[in-house]
Formats: sequence, C-alpha cells, structure tokens
Amino acid sequence: MSKNDPYNLDSGPDPATYAAAEPESTTDADRSVAAVGIGPGNLEYLTPRGRRAVQEADVIVGFQTVVDYIADETDADLLTCGYADEADALGEFATRVHDSAIGTAVLMGDPNYSGYQFLGKVQRVVDTPVTVIPGISALQIAASRARTPMEDTQFVTLHKSGSIEADLDRLAEAVGERHLLVLPRPFDWMPGDIAAFLLDAGADESLDALVLERLTHDDEQITQTTLGELSVSAGGSGSESTPYSDLSVLAVRAPIEAEADR
Repeated sequence: MSKNDPYNLDSGPDPATYAAAEPESTTDADRSVAAVGIGPGNLEYLTPRGRRAVQEADVIVGFQTVVDYIADETDADLLTCGYADEADALGEFATRVHDSAIGTAVLMGDPNYSGYQFLGKVQRVVDTPVTVIPGISALQIAASRARTPMEDTQFVTLHKSGSIEADLDRLAEAVGERHLLVLPRPFDWMPGDIAAFLLDAGADESLDALVLERLTHDDEQITQTTLGELSVSAGGSGSESTPYSDLSVLAVRAPIEAEADR
C-alpha cells in the first residue's frame, strides 16, 4: 500500500484469526475468563451482564482508556496497558487467572465489531476458556444516527494492526451501492483519508458522508458533509493533522430511490 502502516503485529498469526478459530465452549462457561464489551464509554450503555462480570472480577485487564471508564464499577485489581506494554499486562493477568483469580478483560464497544485482536491475545495467554459478553457498539449507535440499517450496510473496521488492503477493497466495491459504516484507524486512516481513497476508487464525490464523534458522550458531535468535501482533510499521520477525534465512525450513505407515489 502507498500509506505507511505503523502498526506491527507480534510474531505469529493474527490474533484475530486465533480468536475466531473455533466456536465458544459453552460447557466451560462457569470457569471461563470474561471478555466484556463495555459499550461506547457512556455507562448507560454497559449491559447488566457486562456490569456483573466487571463487578465480580478479582482482576481486570484492558487498555488504559477502556479500563478508566469502568474503574469505579469494581474493586478488582486493574491491569492497564497500551500497545507497548500489553504483553506484560496480559502475562500478569494470565498468572493471576492461573492462581484461581476471577479474570475479566474489557474492550471498547462490542468485541465482535472491532476487538478480536485483543480477544485473541487474551485467549492465547490464559489456560481457561474465554467467554465473550457482547456490548453496545458505537457502530450500532452510528447506524441509528445515520439511519443506515445494518442489512443494507457494508461494515469495515480499519482500527486494527496489520494489512487493511482487503478491507479497503470491500469498501471500494460497495460504495454507492450499499451504505458504508467504517471505524477509522488513528491516525493514518482517518475519515478524510478514507474519503480520498473512495474517490480514487471511482466513488461519486456528492455522496452524503457523516463523521460521528464520541457517540453517546456529552460532547458528541456529528458532521454532515459530502465525500468530496470530506476528502479535503486527507493526509497526515498524527492527531494534529485531522479535525476528527480518534473516537469516530464514518458513515457514507448510498443513494435512496424514492418510492413511486401510490
């Protein structure tokens, strides 16, 4: 690809592939580690089942920004990390679980939308089954705000490590025919960059585009524009080079043909 990819996977297969290798084992659910989708960050969207798994845990692992949202909901020991030190945090988590602690991993939104890489890393290090507790994803909120029903929508997450060429190809194939919902990748594939890519792939610059930021939070913001206007913000690789938050969803609406008068 022409754009730099600063995200490098650890050696070995993509952990998302590892996480999806086989169905969940329900027979071992009582002694499993929970992987909880905490929702979009507004705790009104944390499900009762997810809250219970957080409250019952002895030890919780997750990225600092995710753990911060649920820290007041639990008395568990909190193992926080970023990309640089996630291996250390997960190793400590695995040790605690091996010593019979009740372990819960927390992920933003719903793990099934954009969390399988971290889920796979958790699953690799623990010696007990992992049970996913789905959450409410910002994608679901975005679909509601943008009125893009999921059955008519192509969803792609770019918020992951490794190659995203296949994901971009799916967007290019669907743009204009189906609605698009995209999780951008901070900060090299932000909404403007995605818009520019779609235009280069032949998309109509007049297509409606919405950038939905910090959904469900007090400072939620929705920018309604066109694909052509959005592409002006393309380029750059840091937070200062884009007008949009790293907590953004891009929606590109396909044209809707009006029903004939009856």
